[in-house]
Amino acid sequence: MLFKFNTLIQLLFLVLILFNCTSQRKKDAADFFLKGNQALNQKNYAEALRLYDEAIAKNADFSDAYLNKGITLLKLGRTNEAHEVLTEAIRLDPSLVQANLVRAEASLDLGRLNDAKADLEQIEKEYRDSTRFHLIKGNLLDAQGSSSLAIPEYDRALQLSKTNVEAYVNRGAVYYRMGSYHEARLDFETAVALDPAQPQALNNLGLIASRNKQWPQAIGYFDQVLGRDPAEPYSLNNKAYALLQTGKPEEARGLIEKSLEKLPKNGYALRNLGIYYQQKGNAAEALNAFNKAIEIAEPVEMLYGLAGQAYFAQKNTAEACRIWKQGVVLKDSLATAEAAKYCR
Repeated sequence: MLFKFNTLIQLLFLVLILFNCTSQRKKDAADFFLKGNQALNQKNYAEALRLYDEAIAKNADFSDAYLNKGITLLKLGRTNEAHEVLTEAIRLDPSLVQANLVRAEASLDLGRLNDAKADLEQIEKEYRDSTRFHLIKGNLLDAQGSSSLAIPEYDRALQLSKTNVEAYVNRGAVYYRMGSYHEARLDFETAVALDPAQPQALNNLGLIASRNKQWPQAIGYFDQVLGRDPAEPYSLNNKAYALLQTGKPEEARGLIEKSLEKLPKNGYALRNLGIYYQQKGNAAEALNAFNKAIEIAEPVEMLYGLAGQAYFAQKNTAEACRIWKQGVVLKDSLATAEAAKYCR
C-alpha cells in the first residue's frame, strides 16, 4: 500500500507581548502558554495540552492558546476536538489566519473537503508565499481527485522551501499513482536524503523496488521502517508481499496477521492473505480473504484478477468471468488479461 504523508502540524510560537497588561490572570495565562509551547516543542503532548488548558482557564479569550491547543490535539490524533478548538480560536480572533491554515488541515483529515477549501480561499492572499499553504492546497486538490493540479502546488511549495520533506513525499505519491515511477523514486529518495528515517518515503521506495521485482532491495527498505517501528502495519504487509514472491509464505503469513491486528480493514493485507492461501492450494480460504477485501470497496491492485483466479481454480468459470469483468471496469490489469483469455 502506498504511503502518503499525513501532514504533521508545525508548532506556531506566538509569543504575546503582555508586559503592559495589569491583569495578573493574563500574565499567568501567558506563562502557562509559553510553558505549553516548550512542552509541545519537546513532543510532550499531554503536558502541552494541560498547560494550554491552564492558560485558557486563566484567560478565556486567549485565541493563541486555543490555536496551539488545536495543534496539540492534532498531534494526538484527536482531530474532531482539534477542529472544534481551532474554530473557537477563529471566533475569538478572526484575523488569526494561522488557525484557518491549521483548521484546513484538520478538515482534510476529517474528509471535510469543502470546509478545507473555504479556509484556504479565505487566507490565500496572506499565504501566497507560504510553502505550507501550497502543500496543504496540493493535498486538498489530490483528495478532490485533481492530482494533476496538485503537482504544481507541490512544485510551488518546493520552490519556496527545498527542505519541505512532506511536499516531496506527497508529490512522489501522486507521481506513483500516475505511473511516473522514475519521478516518484527521485522524490522519495530526496525525502530520505533530507530525513533518513522518513517512513512514508522508505515504504514507497520499497513499493517501487517491488514493482521492479527487486525483492531484497524492497525488503531492505521495509526493514528500515520496521527497525524503528516493528508494528508499522503497512510496511509489515508490504514486506509480507515480497516474502510471498520469494518462497517464504509462512514468514509472510505471520507479518500479514500482525498487520491485520493493527488494521483489520486493510484491503492489501487481506489480498496478500488470499495470495498466501492461493499458494497453499486452498481456493476457498483464498476467496474468503479476497471477498473481504472487495467488501472494503477500496482500490487494491490485482484484487479482482486474483479473486477470479480462485473461482477459476474451483472450476467456476461463470463466477470467475463475472469478477474479472468487474475488474476490467475498475482497470485491474490482471483481471483484464484473464478476461481476455477465458471470457467471451
